[in-house]
Amino acid sequence: MTPSFLPMHQRLLKKIESRSAVSAVIGLGYVGLPLAMELCEAGFRVVGYDVSERVCALLMRGESHIQDIPAAQVAKHVKSGKFVASTDEKILAEADTVSIAVPTPLAKTRDPDMSYVLSASETVARQAHPGMLIVLESTTYPGTTRELLQPRLEAEGLMVGETVFLAFSPERVDPGNPVYHTKNTPKVVGGITPACNEVAVAFYASTVDTVVPVSSPEAAELVKL
Repeated sequence: MTPSFLPMHQRLLKKIESRSAVSAVIGLGYVGLPLAMELCEAGFRVVGYDVSERVCALLMRGESHIQDIPAAQVAKHVKSGKFVASTDEKILAEADTVSIAVPTPLAKTRDPDMSYVLSASETVARQAHPGMLIVLESTTYPGTTRELLQPRLEAEGLMVGETVFLAFSPERVDPGNPVYHTKNTPKVVGGITPACNEVAVAFYASTVDTVVPVSSPEAAELVKL
């Protein structure tokens, strides 16, 4: 039982440490599904959200659509109840941490198509609650986390750094690489505030071998570029 008198970020740290935090992953593709599986392996219960009914149905049958993730691993965590995939965004409301791993394909102008990130930010904002960590992992331009996600969360009456925690941590997935995968690839993390950074670093350190904190989400966003 996490003491209610602790500051909100300390309560979330306790949940992460005890693995009682529920982790959500938005986007169950070549970035999101490996992350979801690693979180399950680390002891978290994971809820996966994807707009594709086909993908969610496949995963709930214990199958995999990602070459780096064996079906047996998916089946194991579905059977144990550690992992569930759904197209219903309300599943996110029970989460303590949310990792956004949606695509940002290049448009014809060579600019990133931000429609998926915009849609995901709207979805998260509708389901966000005090005590939640939100991390954007999608490849994007510096400033996205602060300029796009923070105002949307605060429009719901949430205060970033006090009641919710927001960070950027660029995905670094090399599909098919036999050596480097989600767990052993160093993870850069940059939070909006020191409390955001502390919570996000603790979350990824529970799953990834090496976490590299940086000074801000902009620094983390620039790292990927």
